[in-house]
Amino acid sequence: MTQSLAITIIGAAGRMGRMLIHAVEAAEGCHLKGAIAREGSEALGQDAGLLAGLKANGVYVTEDAAVAIAKSDAVIDFTTPETTVDIARLCAQAGASHIVGTTGLDATHLAALEKAARHVPVVHAPNMSVGVNLLLGLTRKVAATLGPDYDIEIVEMHHRHKVDAPSGTALGLGRAAAAGRGIDHDEAAILSREGHTGAREEGAIGYATLRGGEVVGEHTVIFAGPGERIELTHKASDRGIFATGAVRAALWARGKAAAVYSMADVLDLTD
Repeated sequence: MTQSLAITIIGAAGRMGRMLIHAVEAAEGCHLKGAIAREGSEALGQDAGLLAGLKANGVYVTEDAAVAIAKSDAVIDFTTPETTVDIARLCAQAGASHIVGTTGLDATHLAALEKAARHVPVVHAPNMSVGVNLLLGLTRKVAATLGPDYDIEIVEMHHRHKVDAPSGTALGLGRAAAAGRGIDHDEAAILSREGHTGAREEGAIGYATLRGGEVVGEHTVIFAGPGERIELTHKASDRGIFATGAVRAALWARGKAAAVYSMADVLDLTD
């Protein structure tokens, strides 16, 4: 009989962290081993189950990530780029899988994940919902099928509290489109526009960012061609889909070789 997977959640006091507690408690084959909050958080010392609105589970929120991770099989991390780099190092030292939903990672942060992935499985995805990962695959396929006469634009909207733009999911969609078209994303990406921009550059992948209210996440990839427009859209109405996907990734990563994986790997959506 396979032993229950021990999971630690980083950022347990936040909205996403509490949903992750729910998701772990609801899933079969795993249990909550640790709940980490930042120094000074009002959640420190609280029972993680009660914090998430569930019954008490005997796991108390702490700021000592190293101790909790050392006792865990997997770590789920939806925090900040700087925190994620620190957690990656601790996971590599402890031999725990690292499930990363953090957005806004730059090349330096990604390099830290690659380094950790020499020792442990790292599942990194800008969005862990099944629907968005299907959208990523569709975006790549449509971009590969349509010719350069079809301009690619990506529109995303999130709640007023989101701190990075464009969203990690939007950038992931842009990279999928670039891969399908066989071009370099960073050279083609136009992250924002203002003023007298002149005519649209051929082959560009444009982004538009909207922020407001309590929007969980909406993404649309537009292929605008001669005489027609194709739009691929995903709208999230419940953050619980990201938490459920992350727990699914943690269970999938068990026993996998040390490497960086994506949700396409987890969901078996790779070509």
